[in-house]
Amino acid sequence: MDFSIVIPAKNEEQGLAIVLPRLRELYPENEILVVDDGSQDATVEVCRAHGVMVVPHPYSKGNGAAIKTGARAATGEYLVFMDADGQHDPADISRLIGELENGYDMVIGARSGIASQASMARWGANTFYNRFASWMVNRRIDDLTSGFRAVKRSRFLNFLYLLPNGFSYPTTSTMAFFRAGYSVGFIPIKVAERIGKSHINLLRDGVRFFLIIFKIGTLYSPLKVYFPLAVLMFGLGLLNYLISSFVSGGARFTNMSTLLMLSGMVVFLIGLLSEQLTNLQYREAEDEH
Repeated sequence: MDFSIVIPAKNEEQGLAIVLPRLRELYPENEILVVDDGSQDATVEVCRAHGVMVVPHPYSKGNGAAIKTGARAATGEYLVFMDADGQHDPADISRLIGELENGYDMVIGARSGIASQASMARWGANTFYNRFASWMVNRRIDDLTSGFRAVKRSRFLNFLYLLPNGFSYPTTSTMAFFRAGYSVGFIPIKVAERIGKSHINLLRDGVRFFLIIFKIGTLYSPLKVYFPLAVLMFGLGLLNYLISSFVSGGARFTNMSTLLMLSGMVVFLIGLLSEQLTNLQYREAEDEH
């Protein structure tokens, strides 16, 4: 099958020195493309030594930006994205491609268990993301944030404008494919310990990952998030009104009751507006395709 392997890399000379020879051995006829995201080490030299195409960024733009650059530069009908740190087994690429041949539009390598995560905190956060996203799409999502995936290039290019330049491109692309009605599959994989230093900062990226939760909602179905919140606020306002009326012995609207009920209505209207804007985004992508 005609596919390109796209690897975003920033200061990953150690990992690439191990990954690239293995990829060349297993897939000698396929395009291997490394997007150098402003590396300060010998990343570029390692790639050239193994005859791999390098697309450089003049400065670091982020993992998502590197993915977008690679998707535009690749020529294969299918794209395989994987990390440069040695965590992903190149032999699993054939399994991903095999599922694409079975009719899927995107196939994701799903990590399982704490041993496959960088830390207990990352495992806990990813578990929460998976369950929340599963509730949003009404289908089990085994790994929302895995960077090891294969996809039809024509489908993926439609959603480049939605992808962030940072680390949450896997989340965005997964939810976008579900929202557009494309077929998304998962296969279990085992990951090795990363080679080199992680670029994840617990405090900075902890806040960033927290914002992913809101992005999941706005990407898929905003009203599914806003409506329960609106009902809760309106219900609290109504409950406050009933309690105040019972205590005072007559119907009485307090400032708190009014504030809560009006806030619930406003949240509902914001969700309704967000839902319509989301529909326009995906309609635009379909028109371009």
